Amino acid sequence: MTRVLFWLALVFLVLFAIRSKIRGMQQRARAQQQQQPNPYASPARPQELPDAELMLCCAHCGVYYPASENVQAKGHDYCSHAHATV
Repeated sequence: MTRVLFWLALVFLVLFAIRSKIRGMQQRARAQQQQQPNPYASPARPQELPDAELMLCCAHCGVYYPASENVQAKGHDYCSHAHATV
């Protein structure tokens, strides 16, 4: 009879130790989640994107470039002065 009680007490202690270990791991995981922000959460305010600039096509090489860098010559649009003089 004492052997049965011994084994029951031993099983109870092992289960109690495992349960307390799992609880400690869960508490540490919760604390770590609270400290680190969620990388997948949407930001509080979405960042505004700058307005897109008009893109033009070079009459010489066919490359698209921003309209602010445009060089006009002979009624055509060019990406650089070198292409405008060719």
